[in-house]
Amino acid sequence: MSPPALAAAGSVLGFDFGRRCIGVAVGETVTGGVRPLAALTARNGEPDWPALDTLLHTWMPAALVVGLPLDHDGGGRAITAAARAFAAQLRARYALPVHLYDERHSSQEATRRFAAQRARGQRRRRDAARLDAVAAAVILESWLGASR
Repeated sequence: MSPPALAAAGSVLGFDFGRRCIGVAVGETVTGGVRPLAALTARNGEPDWPALDTLLHTWMPAALVVGLPLDHDGGGRAITAAARAFAAQLRARYALPVHLYDERHSSQEATRRFAAQRARGQRRRRDAARLDAVAAAVILESWLGASR
């Protein structure tokens, strides 16, 4: 996938889609800064729409980025189709540009960052629920970096 042009100046929300949890992060197109926001509960891949509505209303993003889970060869899996469907739902619901971005290494990077923060005493085991939000931040950082 080639990176898209940057969204209009402003915030961008990134998503790490999962059937039970959806990580959300916010990034700024001007500064390139990104931070994890939330890990939202999902039921069989169905997001908590009221919580997403609140995040969209709060951050008023110019675009959305959904991590596309691919296998090591770049092919799709069952979760890939579900992530594409989630992206289509976001596009239809919020009428914003939605970009799909390869997330193959985001979970490993999020786990590495979390472990490093725990080692420095910045995170505790109970903070592990935010790991999906950290993965969303990794996806968004990568997308912003590739888009520059």
